[in-house]
Amino acid sequence: MMGCSNPHPHCQVWASSFLPDIAQREERSQQAYQSQHGEPLLVEYGRQELLRKERLVLTSEHWLVLVPFWAVWPFQTLLLPRRHVRRLPELTPAERDDLASIMKKLLTKYDNLFEMSFPYSMGWHGAPTGSEVGAKWDHWQLHAHYYPPLLRSATVRKFMVGYEMLAQAQRDLTPEQAAERLRALPEVHYQLKANKETAAVI
Repeated sequence: MMGCSNPHPHCQVWASSFLPDIAQREERSQQAYQSQHGEPLLVEYGRQELLRKERLVLTSEHWLVLVPFWAVWPFQTLLLPRRHVRRLPELTPAERDDLASIMKKLLTKYDNLFEMSFPYSMGWHGAPTGSEVGAKWDHWQLHAHYYPPLLRSATVRKFMVGYEMLAQAQRDLTPEQAAERLRALPEVHYQLKANKETAAVI
């Protein structure tokens, strides 16, 4: 489903001596916003989404999950810390524990959407490290992107083709519709619920 012939979970850690295109665009946007407004772009964006609420999927003491207004994948989400954090090692123990909890809730909602093991690509973006670790990166906000390809069912996925590859991505759902659908899903995994119902019948 996500580029392999045999579905399986796996993780990759990428490091490069340069900022790749997507991270470079994020760098420029975050730096420009910080220069103009004096605070990190994604910290303020998280605050605005908390006020609006319509694109929020989950919130916790330290984290929020939302469908960003720029999302192009049907159930794409953005995971943000509530405070300014540049990199994963800066998280407190309480924030790490809360992160595990909110990620479990989000992934349960994803699985519950079509009652299947929901495919997705996910990755973290944080301030550059390595030789750049000493540079001033206060404009960066740690965040994670989730990109799931499924659209209407377990078998209907979104493809970026034609107009989307040559011009501009098209949305099948608005971010608000996607957030509402995810928000409405239970935080108990559908398989656990089914097991409890089966046990109750027996």
